Amino acid sequence: MKKMGLTTKIFIGLVCGLITGIILNKIGPNYVSDTLLVGGIFELVGQLFLRGINMLVVPLVFISLVNGAASMSDIKKLGRVGSKALLFYLFTTALAITIAIGIANVINPGIGLDMSKLVTSEPNIQAAKPFVQVVYEMVPTNIIAAMSQGTMLQIIVFALLLGTSLTVLGDKVKTITDIFNQLNDIVMKLVDFIMLLAPYGVFALIARTFATLGFDAMAPLAKYMFAVLLALLLHTAITYSGLLMIFAKLNPIRFFKKFAPAMGVAFSTSSSNATIPVTLETVEEKIGASKNIASFTVPLGATINMDGTSIMQGVATVFIAQLYGIPLSMNAILTVILTATLASVGTAGVPGVGLIMLSMVLTAVGLPVEGIALIIGIDRILDMTRTAVNITGDAICTTIISKLEGEFDESIFNSDN
Repeated sequence: MKKMGLTTKIFIGLVCGLITGIILNKIGPNYVSDTLLVGGIFELVGQLFLRGINMLVVPLVFISLVNGAASMSDIKKLGRVGSKALLFYLFTTALAITIAIGIANVINPGIGLDMSKLVTSEPNIQAAKPFVQVVYEMVPTNIIAAMSQGTMLQIIVFALLLGTSLTVLGDKVKTITDIFNQLNDIVMKLVDFIMLLAPYGVFALIARTFATLGFDAMAPLAKYMFAVLLALLLHTAITYSGLLMIFAKLNPIRFFKKFAPAMGVAFSTSSSNATIPVTLETVEEKIGASKNIASFTVPLGATINMDGTSIMQGVATVFIAQLYGIPLSMNAILTVILTATLASVGTAGVPGVGLIMLSMVLTAVGLPVEGIALIIGIDRILDMTRTAVNITGDAICTTIISKLEGEFDESIFNSDN
């Protein structure tokens, strides 16, 4: 018999966690489920897995981007790959929120729903930063502080500058470049160790989420959830698959089959940053993307590519506007598209950050930020789903650029191993 692979184990953990969570939710409050399981074992195993991955995020992003920039044969290639990645990410994000607004206006999730009973408290959402501030704060004043605080944009800027310097200096700093290559090997081995816990961590995180929320509390918001999920599905199935077939001439079904384990981890962690190690490993070893390009585009995408989050913002904006009876003009819709696209550039890939971005979008079009309280209760489940879409966009971009640059290993992609 074949040895069970990590992919199978992760999805068994996901399904078992879902079933266990629903059963515990139906049983109701008791000491065993609430204290021993949900608040005890599930919390412990889930957090150990999540903290283990988060432990590697900063060193992995920093080392990967330095290697990615330094491995480019010349400065022209670095600029070429960077411009393609940025164009791809901004285009797909703008398209994603446009699809979301269109679907929301067809389904009309906020019309005819009485949500007054669900508004029990004001949401505690930090004020979003102006875009100009986001841009100049990308340059760190203290890189050590940026690393300790996990300020991803500042880490990315410094890593790209350092990697570019190594590219320009070439053989003069070959020793330093070799050290970063060795550090990358060490970090990836640490990823392998952490991933041994993945099936159990996914089980614990999913079981805890569904045991806490259940399904009954989501009934009044079914139309909103359906609109978000439908937009996520269409964007993944049409936009991503279409771009993959047009620019890379690859079979999207095979791609999604191979990338499924990373999507499972993203679904359970709700964090693009936390999934970076798995995304990198999957696109390089199972899909055949270039290691040099992947180490550049994946960490970059985890910070600036938020297609799934933008879809939530588009549907939520229409939903809240309909609930409050405030019509959205065409100018307001264009403002939503522009604001959400630009907001994605300065947003960290961590759980729940979409609500901060949503507050920026609502303020830009004059809608009450208090409306976030209507959806905050179910945002966790939608956050899980849209994170899977976010990282899929990173992987699609990496695959397409690798193919366009002539650095894609199609034998790996076509392999069934």
